[in-house]
Amino acid sequence: MRSGAFWKAHEIREHIDVVSNRLAPTLWLKNAVFLHPYLNQWVKSNIWIYKDRIIYVGNEEPEKTANTEIFDCKGLYLVPGYIEPHAHPFQLYNPHSLAQHVSQTGTTTLICDNLFLLLQFPKKKAFSFVEDMQSSPVQFFWWARYDLQTECREEDQLIPPDVVKQWIEHPAVIQGGELTGWPKLLLGDDLFLHWIHETKKVGKRVEGHFPGASRKTLTKMKLFGVDSDHESISGEEVYNRLLCGYSVPLRYSSIRPDLPKLLEELLAFGVNRFDEMFFTTDGSTPAFYENGMINQTIQIALEAGIPEFEAYKMATYNVARYYMLDSKLGVIGPGRLASINFLEAKNNPNPVAVLAKGKWIHKDGQVFDHFPQADWNKYEVAPLELDWDLTMDDLQFSMPMGLKMRNTVIIEPYSITIDNFVDELPLDHDESFLAVIDKKGKWRINTMLKGFAKGIKGFASTYSTTGDVVLIGKNKQDMMHAFSRLKEIGGGIVITENGQVIYEMPLNINGAASSKKFKDLIKEENGLVQIMREKGYKFLDPIHSLLFLSCTHLPYIRVTQEGIYDVMKKTILFPTIIR
Repeated sequence: MRSGAFWKAHEIREHIDVVSNRLAPTLWLKNAVFLHPYLNQWVKSNIWIYKDRIIYVGNEEPEKTANTEIFDCKGLYLVPGYIEPHAHPFQLYNPHSLAQHVSQTGTTTLICDNLFLLLQFPKKKAFSFVEDMQSSPVQFFWWARYDLQTECREEDQLIPPDVVKQWIEHPAVIQGGELTGWPKLLLGDDLFLHWIHETKKVGKRVEGHFPGASRKTLTKMKLFGVDSDHESISGEEVYNRLLCGYSVPLRYSSIRPDLPKLLEELLAFGVNRFDEMFFTTDGSTPAFYENGMINQTIQIALEAGIPEFEAYKMATYNVARYYMLDSKLGVIGPGRLASINFLEAKNNPNPVAVLAKGKWIHKDGQVFDHFPQADWNKYEVAPLELDWDLTMDDLQFSMPMGLKMRNTVIIEPYSITIDNFVDELPLDHDESFLAVIDKKGKWRINTMLKGFAKGIKGFASTYSTTGDVVLIGKNKQDMMHAFSRLKEIGGGIVITENGQVIYEMPLNINGAASSKKFKDLIKEENGLVQIMREKGYKFLDPIHSLLFLSCTHLPYIRVTQEGIYDVMKKTILFPTIIR
């Protein structure tokens, strides 16, 4: 059974009593006009809801209405709550703050990456967190990762086979993946194949991660058992995935805002059936979500000429059906979760009222707070303690090869020709010192980073895939000062200049995420982007530049816990140094 989406026997008996007019519904939606995905029609009905479940849809009115809230839907159009099928819920924000924010604009189900829970939570506490999230008005489901997306020193301890199996079998987990380690599978790693088989045995999906994959590679991965892939960056790539029998999430994210182009090119291909496509925002940064999540993608689709029934189904029913959850989600019908968006117009996906699990998120201009407060101490999660000191010996740079940023996330090698045996680099070029140091202070790797910024003197961050310390800058003293402040605030992001802190973003959840309100975090992110641009950062998103510095699912060179790693050759070029 999938946690949070099924009801106990005595609850179902109560639901039958409501239909039989022996028990009053808790909410009666009167004069409702709603989108029915089975008919592709707008249907007018009365909708009876009892607590978190839709009980009845039809012409009849309930006979018992004592303590029943009656909401007249005249003039409104109802659609199911929107579903995000590919959420990374710890991108500075956390699942609580993300859910509270995006539900205001109608996204009421999140299908989430468990990578942060694997890396940052004790195992038992991670599962406790997953269970506790079921009390949220937003419905949470999770993935089960097969690997950690980078080369980790303690991967066997962080993700041993018994832990992977527990995640795959957990009732709140509905898919395996995303499969960032697929090249290992192609090279003969049968452990990956074993986990795919284990996932399929319990009736769950497997999601790929295949940027730039050829038709032959896509075919091979389909034979292995992969069901979907969200990495298309052109209409042709979507088309090829559809030809291979994949379901295809279409991406609109802070670093890949491809959706308008994808839809335009798909329509040019003559595609007029969208049942195997849906939308994702793929773990975008806070500011990208200022105006909502999946509602933005529906608006883009409508403006591109996608028929309204198809656009709304891509955000609701298509996702639910793909994950075999359409008996509980994605449809306004008997037996489903009472998560409904109320629209003023069919072509405006921004709801004027939102119902999630039978609870009003907002209506009539009033916002309701049904979200439980997160007790992070319960999960042994706290501000990061860096109980070691940085010295000038840690900032010695002699490596002949550096890292050059091609764009926000792609890094390639380059030969270092400047004199880096100095304590300060000039501001007339874009090469900076780069040091990555174990958060426990056990190892380090030092090189140069080209393309990050010309004017950043000191930059320190614990925001990275593994949570290790990233130091960047032109001036070693400012880098030391940035690290010192990082220790004081318990992790986060700090920028210093001439001995002064000019920006900081505390991340009190293990130095990797914030417990602040979402709107406050948007302001902090905007402040970071502004100062980074002033100092010469020229790419799209500095947050993802930090996050993907160590991610080995992207080419070409990465800085990992094992050292500087050549992704294409799968080899360590320069190992880390023991401190």
